Amino acid sequence: MQKRFLFRSLSAALITSFATAALLVPTVYAGEADVYPNKPVRIVVPVAAGGSADKLTRTLADKLSQLWGQSVVVENIAGASGTIGANKVAKAAPDGYTLLQQGEGLTLNAILFRELPYDAKAFTPVIKAVVNPQILVVNPATGIHNFAEYLARAKAKPESISLGLPGNGGIAHVAHEIITQETGAKVNYIPYPGGGPATLDVLGGHTDATLITLAAVTEYVRAGKLRALAVTTAYRSPALPDVPTMAEAGLPGFSVESWQGYFAPSGTPSAIVEKINRDIQTVLKTPEVRAKLEDMGFKVAGGKPADLAASLQTEQPKYALAIKTAGISLR
Repeated sequence: MQKRFLFRSLSAALITSFATAALLVPTVYAGEADVYPNKPVRIVVPVAAGGSADKLTRTLADKLSQLWGQSVVVENIAGASGTIGANKVAKAAPDGYTLLQQGEGLTLNAILFRELPYDAKAFTPVIKAVVNPQILVVNPATGIHNFAEYLARAKAKPESISLGLPGNGGIAHVAHEIITQETGAKVNYIPYPGGGPATLDVLGGHTDATLITLAAVTEYVRAGKLRALAVTTAYRSPALPDVPTMAEAGLPGFSVESWQGYFAPSGTPSAIVEKINRDIQTVLKTPEVRAKLEDMGFKVAGGKPADLAASLQTEQPKYALAIKTAGISLR
């Protein structure tokens, strides 16, 4: 049976706080930032290992370790749509040694949850690292060859297609609910703690499809183990140029772009936040890393902490409207 979620209240204070968080942290002398880091750094990825967020963070962590001369440890803490991992970082010392990988999930969780385990001013934006499409893929055994056939089956036989969600209330969930609203195509949502396990079950034939960050499944599509139907962005991905956009495949004007970035606990000194930002940008700009990420399906973003804060403010009303219209919420 399809799992549906009722819309609850909007926690807009969390989103608004990101816009000013970078201005509310204490400053430190440049010399203190110069010696950062002088011990291992931990990056919390709030989803299961194996997905796109995990792949991105491990790629960056390896290069940051070399740049800093310190271990950069990636820790996967999945559960509750990323809020368990986020809460760990929110309660960590604000010294730059514990960071959070997150994307639009921070915005979505602020809209979807009645209450969050962390304060509205828990995080300081560091950098938007990449942007990327979501991609709809199916197991070839389903006999579905293109997006039109997918929609036709989901409309003719509602909930006959099982769709693995890489997280309740995530960007994939929101994007597919918009598809449902526009087409009437209904599927049976199966929630997972991340993109890795969601992908494995589609590969194994336990579920029929998933809508997921493109970078999580690029290799499987190229190998023919998964069939790509369409991407959610207004542009095709250079990593899979033959895969049409949903707008091209039957949903004119449809466009959803996701992103992934990094945050520090609120109160982290601005000089350290700026140093982490500069160093991540340095890594992102190296030809080896850029090529690897683009081959996976990511598009390198970058920018200042304030740019990420502004982005959060911009996307909040857009997703709030989409979620309210679709009737999604988390209990």
